[in-house]
Amino acid sequence: MNGDWFELRLEKGIEDAISRTRFAPHSNNLLISSWDSTLRLYDVDASLLRLQAPSQAPLLDCCFQDDVVAFAVSSDGLIRRYDLHSGLVDTVGCHDDMATCIGYSNETCQLVTSGFDKKLLLWDMHMEKASSWLRSLEAEVNSMSVYGFNLVVSIGASVHVYDLRNFDKPVLSKEAFNGTHSRCVSSIPNAEGFAVGSVDGRVSLQISYPFSSDDIGYIFRCHPKSKDGRHYLVSVNDIAFSPLVCGIFVTGDNEGYVTMWDAGSKRRLMELPRCSNSVASLSYNHVGELLAVASSFTYQEANEIEKPPSIFIHKVDNIDMGSISAGRKS
Repeated sequence: MNGDWFELRLEKGIEDAISRTRFAPHSNNLLISSWDSTLRLYDVDASLLRLQAPSQAPLLDCCFQDDVVAFAVSSDGLIRRYDLHSGLVDTVGCHDDMATCIGYSNETCQLVTSGFDKKLLLWDMHMEKASSWLRSLEAEVNSMSVYGFNLVVSIGASVHVYDLRNFDKPVLSKEAFNGTHSRCVSSIPNAEGFAVGSVDGRVSLQISYPFSSDDIGYIFRCHPKSKDGRHYLVSVNDIAFSPLVCGIFVTGDNEGYVTMWDAGSKRRLMELPRCSNSVASLSYNHVGELLAVASSFTYQEANEIEKPPSIFIHKVDNIDMGSISAGRKS
């Protein structure tokens, strides 16, 4: 790997699939949840593992509240809170089945979780003991994303947007791919909208920028791998939007490819070196200068490569910015 693309070195490797990576809100500390039942906090600047917190069940998702507090959900249904300085762990609450997705809103101080019990739970973190609000769903949540006051969830082939200040019903519900199931969903920073990745290699974008009439809405096929004249449809596992440049995002697929796109010009900007495993999770740091890529099997396919999971950091540099500028001028 070159200087713009390096692997995190952990003294003891991650022993099972990576479920999520998340950069901290104001630092280059990286949160890593995995199926080996361990939450890790890695200081990318110092190349140092700051915290390794084992639990009793596989961790399926994680998020930050701030740089000191993090949360994770697990297959035993529990929602755990971690003090990243002291290492203390306590339980916020639980689902009636596996807890699968989690997100936190700074604007409302609410933690949002979903699970196989077909429930969305809102936990008020203002309270000394978290109190919850419940919304029952017709099916399990595939993916979930929280940004500001908005919660975006994908269920089957549908996408629902909720306003966390009024949780009675969705403010928007639509099918993203006309019947094809979604795999991931991502809220768009500094805009109203979302991107949805499908199991067949497509991305659906819906973006409304503040103080602009240039709304964006379209579907494109981003990961069709052509072999012998045939298209092999590959799941889009994660989507991450850059905080550095408006409208720039990356997609990661089940064959190990990470691709950068410009939503406005509808152009592919660049492709990172192929990972040895599927791309399980993507995360930009708070200023958009680092991109964490989790290379891991995902338990989606029987013939999936099962090499040891690893995490790579891509440094966004002038070459990336030049590609964006060229794409927008052409």
